[in-house]
Amino acid sequence: MSRLVELRHLPAPAKLNLFLHVTGRRPDGYHLLETVFQLIDLHDSIDLRIREDGAILRPRGAPGVRPEADLVVRAARLLQKTTGCAQGCEIHVSKSIPMGAGLGGGSSDAATVLLGLNRLWELGLSRRELATLGLQLGADVPVFVHGYNAFAAGVGEKLTALHLPERWYVVLRPDCAVPTAAAFAAPELRRDYPALPASWWDSMPAEQLWEACLAATNALQDPVSQRYPPVAAALASLQAVGRNLKLEPEHVKMSGSGSCVFIALETAEAARKAARLVRESAQEADRVWCVRSLARHPLL
Repeated sequence: MSRLVELRHLPAPAKLNLFLHVTGRRPDGYHLLETVFQLIDLHDSIDLRIREDGAILRPRGAPGVRPEADLVVRAARLLQKTTGCAQGCEIHVSKSIPMGAGLGGGSSDAATVLLGLNRLWELGLSRRELATLGLQLGADVPVFVHGYNAFAAGVGEKLTALHLPERWYVVLRPDCAVPTAAAFAAPELRRDYPALPASWWDSMPAEQLWEACLAATNALQDPVSQRYPPVAAALASLQAVGRNLKLEPEHVKMSGSGSCVFIALETAEAARKAARLVRESAQEADRVWCVRSLARHPLL
């Protein structure tokens, strides 16, 4: 059997945070969180090709990001160093997920590189081992490696897979990017949410769990919207659409640390109508996506 030398069009899906609570802060400054990750079908695409000289190259990547600073390059080098692999690779990233948007694009790209190179280099690491490596790159990387919608605690590494119902989301990207560190640095950010009991996600039916997630808050939303007027304007735009569709206010929310905001809907028909209304109110139609939830990562 001939050996694989390349993998093409590997998907790196985006995520939404259906809620986000900050429950504390570690001595090293990292925030402790509770959140639910929902994978969606907006994705980047990654091509990988083996190099026998050991070099890690990224001919195409995120605009404005130097290869040395790119999480995909860091992921490849970490995997190479950890396993002692003598092979290298070329990484080509085609971006669709906006940057600085709270959709996890960079983390998802890194996870897809770890998964792809584990196969291409024939390393045989388990997903648990890859997720442990991924945590060194960023708190959101492990959920993409594990590949399921999940309740996350700690800094994002303590994952419990969840079954969530199929739903639709209209995502609007404000005309700004929000640095994650800046969002968490807000002095008024509430950092003392009580930890949720395990029964919160263990015992509820999927539809009820989805509604409970939306009813919970994103602790970062108010601090970010106060500092970034485009985020506040995007939220107001989606809230107007929600009122038009007679949705509850909590169906409109910011994802993660922003800047993207979303409106959650139960059917494709409602999502198409919402997307049309959002596009009519937004200045740029290319900043609006109508997306479907994913039950699991496409690479599973």
